[in-house]
Amino acid sequence: MPTIAIISQKGGAGKTTLALHMAAAAEDAGYTALLIDLDPQATASQWAAWRLDAPPVVIDSAPPRLAAKIKQATGQGAEFIVIDTPPHADSAASAAVEAADLVLIPCRLSAFDLAAIKTTASLVKMRGKPAFVIFTAGSPVAPRMYEEAAQLVQDYGLEACPHHIADRAAFRHAVAEGKTAMEIEPNGKAADEVRQLYMWTCNHVNMQSHKKRRTGA
Repeated sequence: MPTIAIISQKGGAGKTTLALHMAAAAEDAGYTALLIDLDPQATASQWAAWRLDAPPVVIDSAPPRLAAKIKQATGQGAEFIVIDTPPHADSAASAAVEAADLVLIPCRLSAFDLAAIKTTASLVKMRGKPAFVIFTAGSPVAPRMYEEAAQLVQDYGLEACPHHIADRAAFRHAVAEGKTAMEIEPNGKAADEVRQLYMWTCNHVNMQSHKKRRTGA
């Protein structure tokens, strides 16, 4: 049962959009997914209310209760857990990293966002957890920008994921409707980006990307 923490000390990096899409991708693959919302603004919880509590399940938690919530959820059958965290909150980020098997750090391709990675990099190194930067909200046709940004985060001691979440209208429209990009445009580029990132994540936590179904005799 992998636990994925989505952290960034910078606001507006796309943490919640990434978190809910990762949980939804796991549900689409046949797993029971859970999104734990540590953000006091409860954006992920609001999204869940908009979709009338259709899967994936979203619950909120205070950072000190995170480990207990994960243990309880695992006992109740959760198979893929994603933790969404608020910006500028060391206690929440620390608790999420401590609980995680893999840390994903969303980051926009701006100088300010890239500079903010330093703080997150220090936190991850302290905990010794595997972590990757996910570039978000960038142009889908600017490979040079992604290459330069990847080199910069390497200077901070982090690796960039080869898959990106580009700036696409499907993400904005889906979240506003309490849906996912896979639901509003199943064959669209945004949905494809999520699926590729999800499969890459599964590979890094030694998990099959799709749940094996039992076949009848």
